[in-house]
Amino acid sequence: MKLKLHHINLATEKVEEMTRFYRDVLDMPVPTQDIPVLEKKKGYAGDVGFVWDGAVQLHLAEKDVMAGFRTGQIVNPVARGHIAYRCDDIAAFKRELEVKGVPYSDWGDRAVAGWHQIFFYDPDGNVIEVHQRKDA
Repeated sequence: MKLKLHHINLATEKVEEMTRFYRDVLDMPVPTQDIPVLEKKKGYAGDVGFVWDGAVQLHLAEKDVMAGFRTGQIVNPVARGHIAYRCDDIAAFKRELEVKGVPYSDWGDRAVAGWHQIFFYDPDGNVIEVHQRKDA
């Protein structure tokens, strides 16, 4: 099972302003591939801006402290943001977390169409996402 850094998510109340800042000041364009298709009717309806450095995306997501409650999930990835890795075998990764005693929230495809996402905390309370594209 392989993990690769995919994106960093910053939760913000200023999606447009933040997106403009990263595009204009840091010269980060909109990704040309693999832009997530948001599932706005499954629990998170916030706006998201997308930029990237050519390898890693930055998702500028509208802060939503209630998304976890609406989806029945303990881990809320859009309250404070998160770091995200793509994997090639989400089932194997979940088994590995279970063996290691790391609890996680399985969001399935509630936030992004075609992605199976899980979220969990590191020892300091930072949210980590691991996802797999369903077509992979």
